[in-house]
Amino acid sequence: MKLIVAVDRNWAIGNEGKLLASIPEDMKFFRTTTTGNVVVMGRKTLESFPGKRPLKNRVNIVLTRDEGYTADGAVIVHDIEELLAKLEDYSDKEIYVIGGGTIYNQLLKYCDTALVTYIDDEFKADTYFPNLDKDESWKMADSGERKEHEGTVYYFRRYDKM
Repeated sequence: MKLIVAVDRNWAIGNEGKLLASIPEDMKFFRTTTTGNVVVMGRKTLESFPGKRPLKNRVNIVLTRDEGYTADGAVIVHDIEELLAKLEDYSDKEIYVIGGGTIYNQLLKYCDTALVTYIDDEFKADTYFPNLDKDESWKMADSGERKEHEGTVYYFRRYDKM
């Protein structure tokens, strides 16, 4: 399993249910990487999408404790064990954890690759991702070239679990 996330210098990922920055190339990278594959998210992440609808051309799996929760076009699971069992149905696809904060924290230990858009800026935030630079079980395997959008500098990085 892999994860895909955009973080700022403080490893912040969101504020009030929204992304910290809108960077078109990051959105394109996310779309290109995840299309045709499986995305795993929490209920709040799904509900942050336009129309609260699952992402097109992907298998959308929502992990929620709410036993009564339904979402057209999404597979709903209620705990990690049920999620892992369901993921066996998709062994022919890449699996990407896409948030939010609680889901990243629950599933990080199951991931072997982290695709991180590192935004070289600081934002007001209320949700954070674990700092992989300070986690000895992860190593930055690649830090792409410096990119910039409307004055915001960012890098596409890949971290591998040791």
